[in-house]
Amino acid sequence: MDYLKAFMVGGIICAIAQILIDKVKLTPANILVSFVCSGVFLTAIGIYEKIVQFAGAGATVPIIGFGYSMAKGTVEFIQKQGVIGVFSGGLGSCAAGIAAAVFFGYLSALVSRPGDKN
Repeated sequence: MDYLKAFMVGGIICAIAQILIDKVKLTPANILVSFVCSGVFLTAIGIYEKIVQFAGAGATVPIIGFGYSMAKGTVEFIQKQGVIGVFSGGLGSCAAGIAAAVFFGYLSALVSRPGDKN
């Protein structure tokens, strides 16, 4: 049942993103930033934590989960370190994901033939 919940919630999040890409005149970068900011906002008002408890990885793996992780990490670091946690919390909680993205992006660039599409 957990797999079904994760699949449904993750699918809904991805479907919303696809609808925005197809129907709205926003660039993919704008949609990406909107999803990250939405994750932070929904975490701040207490909604996204309930979605994560319900769906698990279905809510934390999509890009909106990155905003959730940043907001949650910031709150935790503020509680431990005070105001300085505002600056270190978000990146500290997402450091492994950021490092993995950079590493695998680099590997992809080595394997593929990046260049102008013209």
